[in-house]
Amino acid sequence: MLDAMLDGPGPLYARIADQVRDDVLAGRLRAGDRLTSTTQYAVQLGINPATAARALSDLVDEGTAVKRRGIGVFVSDGARERLRHHRAARYFGDVLDPALAEADLLRIDGDVVLDRVREHLAARTDEVSR
Repeated sequence: MLDAMLDGPGPLYARIADQVRDDVLAGRLRAGDRLTSTTQYAVQLGINPATAARALSDLVDEGTAVKRRGIGVFVSDGARERLRHHRAARYFGDVLDPALAEADLLRIDGDVVLDRVREHLAARTDEVSR
Protein backbone atom coordinates (compact mmCIF):
# COMPACT_ATOMS: atom_id res chain seq x y z
CA MET A 1 0.00 0.00 0.00
CA LEU A 2 2.80 2.44 0.80
CA ASP A 3 4.45 1.89 -2.59
CA ALA A 4 1.24 3.01 -4.33
CA MET A 5 1.81 6.47 -2.84
CA LEU A 6 4.91 6.98 -4.94
CA ASP A 7 2.85 7.27 -8.12
CA GLY A 8 0.16 9.86 -8.47
CA PRO A 9 -0.57 13.53 -8.83
CA GLY A 10 0.53 16.17 -6.37
CA PRO A 11 3.39 16.33 -3.93
CA LEU A 12 4.35 13.11 -2.19
CA TYR A 13 3.93 14.60 1.29
CA ALA A 14 0.32 15.48 0.40
CA ARG A 15 -0.35 11.95 -0.87
CA ILE A 16 1.03 10.48 2.36
CA ALA A 17 -1.17 12.79 4.45
CA ASP A 18 -4.20 11.99 2.25
CA GLN A 19 -3.63 8.26 2.75
CA VAL A 20 -3.55 8.72 6.51
CA ARG A 21 -6.77 10.77 6.34
CA ASP A 22 -8.42 8.05 4.24
CA ASP A 23 -7.28 5.39 6.71
CA VAL A 24 -8.77 7.38 9.60
CA LEU A 25 -12.06 7.91 7.76
CA ALA A 26 -12.25 4.21 6.83
CA GLY A 27 -11.57 3.15 10.42
CA ARG A 28 -8.26 1.48 9.59
CA LEU A 29 -6.65 3.99 11.95
CA ARG A 30 -8.38 4.97 15.19
CA ALA A 31 -7.85 7.61 17.83
CA GLY A 32 -4.68 6.82 19.74
CA ASP A 33 -3.13 4.67 16.99
CA ARG A 34 0.51 5.44 16.30
CA LEU A 35 1.26 6.60 12.77
CA THR A 36 4.15 5.37 10.68
CA SER A 37 7.26 7.32 11.67
CA THR A 38 9.22 9.58 9.34
CA THR A 39 12.10 7.09 9.46
CA GLN A 40 9.80 4.18 8.59
CA TYR A 41 8.34 6.11 5.64
CA ALA A 42 11.83 7.03 4.46
CA VAL A 43 13.04 3.43 4.59
CA GLN A 44 9.88 1.82 3.19
CA LEU A 45 9.41 4.32 0.37
CA GLY A 46 13.03 5.27 -0.24
CA ILE A 47 12.28 8.96 0.30
CA ASN A 48 13.82 11.85 2.17
CA PRO A 49 12.63 11.83 5.80
CA ALA A 50 11.79 15.53 5.44
CA THR A 51 9.04 14.59 2.97
CA ALA A 52 7.39 12.30 5.50
CA ALA A 53 7.95 14.85 8.25
CA ARG A 54 6.05 17.44 6.20
CA ALA A 55 3.09 15.04 5.85
CA LEU A 56 2.99 14.33 9.59
CA SER A 57 3.44 18.02 10.39
CA ASP A 58 0.45 18.90 8.20
CA LEU A 59 -1.65 16.25 9.96
CA VAL A 60 -0.64 17.65 13.37
CA ASP A 61 -1.28 21.25 12.26
CA GLU A 62 -4.82 20.41 11.12
CA GLY A 63 -5.62 18.43 14.28
CA THR A 64 -5.83 14.98 12.71
CA ALA A 65 -2.77 13.84 14.67
CA VAL A 66 -0.93 14.77 17.84
CA LYS A 67 2.80 14.61 18.38
CA ARG A 68 4.10 13.14 21.61
CA ARG A 69 7.66 14.28 21.94
CA GLY A 70 10.09 11.38 21.90
CA ILE A 71 7.31 8.83 21.38
CA GLY A 72 5.76 9.49 17.99
CA VAL A 73 2.73 10.85 16.17
CA PHE A 74 -0.73 9.49 16.97
CA VAL A 75 -4.26 9.86 15.60
CA SER A 76 -5.98 12.52 17.68
CA ASP A 77 -9.24 12.13 19.55
CA GLY A 78 -12.14 13.19 17.33
CA ALA A 79 -10.06 13.07 14.16
CA ARG A 80 -12.50 10.85 12.30
CA GLU A 81 -15.47 13.13 12.94
CA ARG A 82 -13.51 16.28 12.08
CA LEU A 83 -12.31 14.70 8.83
CA ARG A 84 -15.81 13.46 8.03
CA HIS A 85 -17.26 16.94 8.60
CA HIS A 86 -14.56 18.64 6.51
CA ARG A 87 -14.76 16.11 3.67
CA ALA A 88 -18.58 16.24 3.62
CA ALA A 89 -18.52 20.03 3.35
CA ARG A 90 -15.99 19.80 0.53
CA TYR A 91 -18.07 17.10 -1.17
CA PHE A 92 -21.20 19.25 -1.16
CA GLY A 93 -19.36 22.34 -2.41
CA ASP A 94 -17.14 20.65 -4.99
CA VAL A 95 -19.26 17.73 -6.19
CA LEU A 96 -22.93 17.63 -5.27
CA ASP A 97 -23.87 21.30 -5.62
CA PRO A 98 -22.32 21.56 -9.11
CA ALA A 99 -23.95 18.24 -10.11
CA LEU A 100 -27.35 19.53 -8.99
CA ALA A 101 -26.76 22.79 -10.86
CA GLU A 102 -25.97 20.75 -13.97
CA ALA A 103 -29.15 18.73 -13.48
CA ASP A 104 -31.09 22.00 -13.30
CA LEU A 105 -29.41 23.25 -16.46
CA LEU A 106 -30.30 20.02 -18.25
CA ARG A 107 -33.85 20.24 -16.86
CA ILE A 108 -33.58 16.79 -15.26
CA ASP A 109 -36.67 16.27 -13.14
CA GLY A 110 -35.97 16.35 -9.41
CA ASP A 111 -37.76 13.03 -8.91
CA VAL A 112 -35.36 11.38 -11.39
CA VAL A 113 -32.40 12.72 -9.43
CA LEU A 114 -33.91 11.56 -6.12
CA ASP A 115 -34.67 8.11 -7.55
CA ARG A 116 -31.04 7.80 -8.63
CA VAL A 117 -29.86 8.75 -5.14
CA ARG A 118 -32.25 6.26 -3.54
CA GLU A 119 -31.02 3.48 -5.87
CA HIS A 120 -27.43 4.25 -4.90
CA LEU A 121 -28.23 4.26 -1.18
CA ALA A 122 -30.19 1.01 -1.47
CA ALA A 123 -27.26 -0.68 -3.24
CA ARG A 124 -24.87 0.59 -0.58
CA THR A 125 -27.14 -0.73 2.18
CA ASP A 126 -27.31 -4.12 0.44
CA GLU A 127 -23.49 -4.29 0.29
CA VAL A 128 -23.12 -3.44 3.99
CA SER A 129 -25.61 -6.11 5.07
CA ARG A 130 -23.80 -8.89 3.19
